[in-house]
Amino acid sequence: MGNSSWIDLKALISGRDIGYRPVGFIIDSPWIPGWYGISSLDYYTSDDLWFRSNLVAAERFPDVWFMPGFWSEYGMCTEPSAYGSRMVFSEFSLPHAEKILEEISEADTLPVPNVKTDGLLPFMINRLRNKHSAIREADHEIRFAVSRGPFNIASFLMGTTEFMMSLALYPDGSHRLLKKITDFICDWLSWQRESFPSIDGVLLLDDIIGFVGDAEFNEFVVPYFRRIFNKTGTDVRFLHNDADGLITAKYLGEMGVNMFNFSHNHSLGEIQKLAGREVVLVGNIPPRDVLAGGTPDDVAKAVERASSETAVYGNLIWSAGGGMPPGVKDENLLAFIRAVRNIK
Repeated sequence: MGNSSWIDLKALISGRDIGYRPVGFIIDSPWIPGWYGISSLDYYTSDDLWFRSNLVAAERFPDVWFMPGFWSEYGMCTEPSAYGSRMVFSEFSLPHAEKILEEISEADTLPVPNVKTDGLLPFMINRLRNKHSAIREADHEIRFAVSRGPFNIASFLMGTTEFMMSLALYPDGSHRLLKKITDFICDWLSWQRESFPSIDGVLLLDDIIGFVGDAEFNEFVVPYFRRIFNKTGTDVRFLHNDADGLITAKYLGEMGVNMFNFSHNHSLGEIQKLAGREVVLVGNIPPRDVLAGGTPDDVAKAVERASSETAVYGNLIWSAGGGMPPGVKDENLLAFIRAVRNIK
């Protein structure tokens, strides 16, 4: 993130009035390559194109907080690759990782990866090291350590349906798998922080946790996420979970989260009531149907509608209800910025 944006973000997290309504988006490989006019494969394999495309986006929209900033990532393959998952890349679409576990009992023999050597992890760190000076020269800094969350990784390793069934049928085995994955995530985030001492934020991305009930959430989600966020010790603890469900918002405080990106299917007022004033919310217009698929007028109307759903603006980063999708055009981003400025 830009250095001034980071200062304002931390002020917002601490509850201070920053004097304006911030606009921010989670941006990564679903949006940037197509917007910049390059293939996904070029974005993943060229340090120069990765850096330049991110920099151009930041410079073209200086009033937008692009989060987590200069994020070196390989789609959904980054963490599963460290476990030995087969990765499938194509030129113009997102890569995917194939599962490696057929049943929960196989988790007992699943090794904890070495975060310094395994899979794509060293490539990610090396890209940031190679471009760190250039990032700093552009008045930006590496501020976030990033990982997919325990449920998300477990679903890649085992298959979503199979993992979700194991929670009910084999709770002990599910705990053993989640503990192993949580150990890995803690190591991975710690290695990112050790590599870049400027990091004082953690972003976890996990949509799968939104699909369980209260009992399962308390047993299988809260303890592992709380451990991860407590272990990192960062000031900014950001969770992305845009599953269609309200359950996550109720437990953000217990999980240690103080910044939350959620589904556009829920109003700002709903989430504020459940999350409390201590959590900065990141949302909340439809990303695909409106921000990518709509007109500038549609975007403006969606912002107006979202603003009518709450009277509390002090803990908001105006954004999409999810990450930036493919196909978002400049005119829609500019319309979003204008609409937020015009909120009365």
